[in-house]
Amino acid sequence: MPRTPSTDLDRLSVVDEIFLRAHRGLGTPTVMQGLWLTDDPVDREALAVVHGQLARGPLGRQVRRVRVPGARARWESSTQTWPIVYSAAPDPVTWADAQGGDLDPSRGPGWRISACGLPNGSSLISLVSSHVLADARGLIAAVDDALLGVSQQPLLAAHSDWEDARQTWRTVFREFRPRPSRSASTRTPPRPFAPPISAILSFSAPEFDRSAGESGSTPNSLFVHTVASVLYATGFPKRPIDVSLPVDTRAPGAAVIGNALAMGSTTIEPTDSPTDVRAKCGDGFGHRMSGPKGIPEEFLHLLPDRLAARATKGAGELDILCSNIGTLPDSLGQVGASRARSVAARAIHPGLTRLPRTRLSGYLCRSGDEYTLSLVSLDRENVRSRNELQAAAMDCLPVRATAW
Repeated sequence: MPRTPSTDLDRLSVVDEIFLRAHRGLGTPTVMQGLWLTDDPVDREALAVVHGQLARGPLGRQVRRVRVPGARARWESSTQTWPIVYSAAPDPVTWADAQGGDLDPSRGPGWRISACGLPNGSSLISLVSSHVLADARGLIAAVDDALLGVSQQPLLAAHSDWEDARQTWRTVFREFRPRPSRSASTRTPPRPFAPPISAILSFSAPEFDRSAGESGSTPNSLFVHTVASVLYATGFPKRPIDVSLPVDTRAPGAAVIGNALAMGSTTIEPTDSPTDVRAKCGDGFGHRMSGPKGIPEEFLHLLPDRLAARATKGAGELDILCSNIGTLPDSLGQVGASRARSVAARAIHPGLTRLPRTRLSGYLCRSGDEYTLSLVSLDRENVRSRNELQAAAMDCLPVRATAW
């Protein structure tokens, strides 16, 4: 089905700019990553073709700053790329964790492909993309098109900087309301810096779905319950857990380019069953977190980077994040002659300069009859190794899983 582009794709949204500032130490840097684990060597010729297709698609964009006050930064097409890097690695997850650096799309290409050979003869392919360029669904659509040989060049609108500035100022003046006064608050001392610890596990989708039905939940709510259980199992205090629930805001048939997501939220109690979590998730997807009261989000376009970063600090950050990416297109199961044994999709955080509130992030995707659960822990007080995180996940999952 053709994807209809919006008429405002040439400008960065507020969400885009939050992710862009984070690459410069003003937030939590976030990079989307797709991973393909294959039993055989990488088909280099096919991967080079995919690389070229991606460069001509929606990932082929760079940020251009503008000088007109109030006008948003502009997207411009760019075929500049990082070359594919081939290497060898003893461990797939450690190698994958290291692939996310140097992806500021205002200073160079915002995406990169790399591949490595593993000691057992299998291979791992990584595609990383700055979250500025795309969320998970946008990245998946770009890869789907590239693997199918479809060129979906982004259709960038052409309205002027002056017109864009007029729209921004008009919206701000129309919607601005004074913020309610707040009492002074003490500043929370920063926690010690902690590099993330990752684990990736694959398991049977039919078995997991069957377990969800038997527990009175759904695959998604059982996923959320599992991630919360992992957090408790690794030593998090037995208190309520606040959960971020990403929500895809695209209308059917709308463009998939860029970021089109909002954050729902809910709270899980230590005694909640999967059935309880199902009911809470249903309410949570409708409970969207919003920005500061009384201020239209367009006002952030008028602020210098540091002030805008301060105004949006911690946006969407709760105790855990649970992102159900969904079922991947069949095309993503193979790159040329290389058939993927397992496929994962997740976000990673290269170059952290601040420790976010989020202690654990979980990402679930389905490829064929297999689910892959990716966990990223920032709780170094309780999680000191991947083995600890893997063991907790295997204990909490209702089905047998295989660790990458």
